[in-house]
Amino acid sequence: MTHFSTIGLIGHLNNERAVYSLKRLIRFLQQRNKAFVLEAETAALITDEGMVAAAQQVMDMETLGQVCDLVIVVGGDGSLLRGARALAKYQVPLLGVNRGRLGFLTDITPEDIENKVNEVLSGKFTSEKRFLLDMEVKRDGQFIDSADALNDVVLHPGKFIHMLQFEIYVDGVFVTSQRSDGVIVATPTGSTAYSLSGGGPILHPTLDAIVVVPMNPHTLSSRPIVVAGNSEISIRVGEHNRAEPMVTCDGSSHVEVQTGDEICIRKKDQLLELLHPLDYNFYQRCRSKLGWGGHLLRE
Repeated sequence: MTHFSTIGLIGHLNNERAVYSLKRLIRFLQQRNKAFVLEAETAALITDEGMVAAAQQVMDMETLGQVCDLVIVVGGDGSLLRGARALAKYQVPLLGVNRGRLGFLTDITPEDIENKVNEVLSGKFTSEKRFLLDMEVKRDGQFIDSADALNDVVLHPGKFIHMLQFEIYVDGVFVTSQRSDGVIVATPTGSTAYSLSGGGPILHPTLDAIVVVPMNPHTLSSRPIVVAGNSEISIRVGEHNRAEPMVTCDGSSHVEVQTGDEICIRKKDQLLELLHPLDYNFYQRCRSKLGWGGHLLRE
């Protein structure tokens, strides 16, 4: 039996349904006499002072990663992305309860909280490793800014809708120049997010690969490409007229870029560990979330 001694809780910051499920999860953990700690912003959402007082501690995200051996995220994929970027370096596994919309990463339904979390606490789960991307912006060879992404790194025109010009290199080798609305660089995890909306392929989460997806390219011959996961992708920003281009990581971290800037993207060394219930199946998740067809023929 797997023993998780200290469980961290993270909740969606703007979702009453998530708060309801979070309180339900806390009551369950209390019944199981399991020690739990609350992430500070999450604790502020809980109006029940007794529940907050029942937590061992209330702490920031960084400290959470240092003291917990399991973190449960109650919210949507965005909430899990927030936790993943902060906690991956501490190698603490994450488990997701879905109170968002699509929920590719948070796969326990609200109705099954007690049953599924109990199974995980009893050692009945599957474990999956996912990699993140490290993004760095350089200007004239000098470091400007950096950020992490579990889903994707996106170069886009900012608040003005104008085409951008840029060049793409893989491991120092020139691939193509392009005029488009931007480009999405996604992990297998992110291949079912913004990349999918942009026409990119779905990559199985266990693949060691990165997908590069042009956004509304000016030429019909421009198509997504998939490169090895250990590749270093470099995007060099060209002239952009009136656009004010930005690089966005997982839709949250934003960095302004200029003509001549270089955006370097590579796999991070630390892997994120996601836990799933035993009945988790990636293809079934695609069917349910994306509306794929079910069986046509039965024996």
